[in-house]
Amino acid sequence: MISLLSKPWPWYVSGPAIAGIMAVLLFFGKSFGFSKNLSNICSMLGLGKQIPYFNFNWKKQLWNIWFLVGSIIGGYIAVHYLQSPDELKLSSATIADLQKLNIPFDGHLEPGAIFNWNYLHTGRGLFIFLGGGFLIGFGTRYAGGCTSGHAISGLSNLQLPSLIAVIGFFIGGLFTTHLLFPYIFK
Repeated sequence: MISLLSKPWPWYVSGPAIAGIMAVLLFFGKSFGFSKNLSNICSMLGLGKQIPYFNFNWKKQLWNIWFLVGSIIGGYIAVHYLQSPDELKLSSATIADLQKLNIPFDGHLEPGAIFNWNYLHTGRGLFIFLGGGFLIGFGTRYAGGCTSGHAISGLSNLQLPSLIAVIGFFIGGLFTTHLLFPYIFK
């Protein structure tokens, strides 16, 4: 069982599982969105008394908060107990592209040259993490949801704003990968 859980699942397993979860959520009139939990937590903490945006009944979103808790626990279990000891398999073209950006491939999902405390304490590392965090937070709020909320829930509900947001996510990803990364990581 551990070997089954420690390897990536093929699309024909994970795709229908996501579709099944979405069908259950639609049946119960819920919409999936991970970023909504920040508002839920702020409302739980009583910020609705000072800021009207957070003045809502967070208990109606309790299922989403449990999803957040389960995701954290699941992530911990996956990293500490289910992580495959095998080196990540990347194409030689991807490894060459990473090397052009001065990011050596070390066999891990997160490149150790970037994802470490020493890199965070450099000017470039601080800029990347704070700037990226700000852009993700601003973009999530501006788009009215995160990538998972729009791409999974919004598209399954046939919402035009979600389609526009997902197209924007892809354009932004392509722009960043092909035009910004060469300047940021050189």
